[in-house]
Amino acid sequence: MKKAVIFLPLLASAFLVNPAMAKDHPGKEYIEKNGYQGPSTCEECHPDTAKKFLDTVHWKHASKVANVENIDPKQEYGMKNRIYTFCNGNDIVNNLKETPPNEKGKTKLTGCNTCHPGDPGDQLHGVGSSGPAAESSIDCLVCHSSDYDYSKRKPMKNEKGQVIMGQDRSVKAALAVGKPSVKNCMTCHETAGGGAYIKRGFVFTKENDVHAAKGMVCVDCHKTKDHKIPTGFDPNNWASDGSRLACADCHGNKPHKDAYINNHTARIACQTCHIPRTGGAFSKDFTTWTKMADGFYEPTTLKKEANETTPAYAWFNGTVANTPHFIGPKGSRKDKKSKIYPFKIYQAKAFYNKVNGQLLSMDFAQPMATGNTLAGVASAAKTLGIKKYEPVAGWQTIYFASSHLVTKTKAFSCENCHAPNGVLNFKALGYTDKEVIKLTNPSIFFTDFVKKQKEKEEW
Repeated sequence: MKKAVIFLPLLASAFLVNPAMAKDHPGKEYIEKNGYQGPSTCEECHPDTAKKFLDTVHWKHASKVANVENIDPKQEYGMKNRIYTFCNGNDIVNNLKETPPNEKGKTKLTGCNTCHPGDPGDQLHGVGSSGPAAESSIDCLVCHSSDYDYSKRKPMKNEKGQVIMGQDRSVKAALAVGKPSVKNCMTCHETAGGGAYIKRGFVFTKENDVHAAKGMVCVDCHKTKDHKIPTGFDPNNWASDGSRLACADCHGNKPHKDAYINNHTARIACQTCHIPRTGGAFSKDFTTWTKMADGFYEPTTLKKEANETTPAYAWFNGTVANTPHFIGPKGSRKDKKSKIYPFKIYQAKAFYNKVNGQLLSMDFAQPMATGNTLAGVASAAKTLGIKKYEPVAGWQTIYFASSHLVTKTKAFSCENCHAPNGVLNFKALGYTDKEVIKLTNPSIFFTDFVKKQKEKEEW
């Protein structure tokens, strides 16, 4: 099973030009004369960049986490070592490897870090590696080239029989460096979790997101500094480079012309009204895998397309409740730091350890080849040094934040929330029966809507 992670751009600001102008970047003559040798070529103009990159989440797949309960604040957490039921394995137990033969005698090269921006070369320089050899293995062009040959970016075996990731280090790709495009980012983000739109369920196109319609690309909002990229708060996305991203960073706290609507921003997140739908997987079963046409198996998955899933709404103050069976937002109406946010509720079945109640990880190689999920649990337990365990099936619920598929024309208006059958369950959000009656009455918006209706008719 493929699990993808996002990349950070590697080249410094001198290369951040429009892809159409990439052929004119300052290093053109040098590359044409000397060829492209990886990060050492980039560092002719951008010294020490590779070393700094090794300290980013995109390389380490982990960071210290201060906003999640029941974890050690001194340790680093992320896809390198977390065990949760969207990716029931992590980089430690699912490093690049070859599966056992399936019933057709075929094997597959796979691993969680197939999107890790490193080229192992003669040795494996994967998640968390450091030193000069790791620096030289970084794949700068996968994020920065508009002419990257992604067919070369795949698991393969080297002369020693090790499973490594290939890279496109061609002069052609190196001469097309520039500002990362949507394709550069979405090559990994789009397939996170095992396939197209599985994990996040969003499509960043002009038809699906107002920012894309304006011609914006990912890094226009996720602006990097020293290859550290800001991210939003998501109950399921723990690792970060320390900087956070919010709608107000660009739009301010009063983004509307209507003062009444602006009053909502104190307790209602922008996403609640402007991201009315999401998509992707909403349930998986890691205890029973489904046989595919090629004879290999994948976790049994239920999913919807982008814009098909109705979010759930909850108070969120940026801190995360974390137990073996639940990962989700913390917050309440009484907490002034909390706002109402939209979430995709995801529920999955996996194996827990009856001995201590903790979720067990899974090595995907065995079940991918044979469908034997318990063999995958046993392999992971051996890798992690777990000697006492008794697998029992159980369910975990995870809340995924909705952060993309932003719309202006289809955003919620008053009647979407302030109606008896509105999208917000005010009772569940902590409002009294008396308040609910008031909040779900047309008197709140009736006069304003009559005025707008007349304006439409006159137009």
